[in-house]
Amino acid sequence: MDSISSIVILKAMDGLSMRAKATAQNIANANSPGYRPVKVSFEESLKAASKRSAQDIQNVQPQMFTVTSDNRDGDLRIDLEMAAATRTAGRYGTLAELLNRRLQLEALSVTGSR
Repeated sequence: MDSISSIVILKAMDGLSMRAKATAQNIANANSPGYRPVKVSFEESLKAASKRSAQDIQNVQPQMFTVTSDNRDGDLRIDLEMAAATRTAGRYGTLAELLNRRLQLEALSVTGSR
């Protein structure tokens, strides 16, 4: 895995971490009157930046926004929030495992598999 891949993975983990916080906030406030759910977006900007340069990838920042009332997704559904939490945790875990394996391979190359 090259260094650009590592940078993309770390940025994706940042976005997924923010998404997990947003989902937790939505679940915690599900019964609060007038609460508007929040969402996080970062995939499209990360995808576009990954086609340009490592510096562009570093500059990507996940964006949290409140879902507006005129948006069909404005109504909070706890079942969908729980599904989103599960998907987010799975993706985060997969990316963490990729980084872990990379570190293991690098350690093997340094130690000569001793």
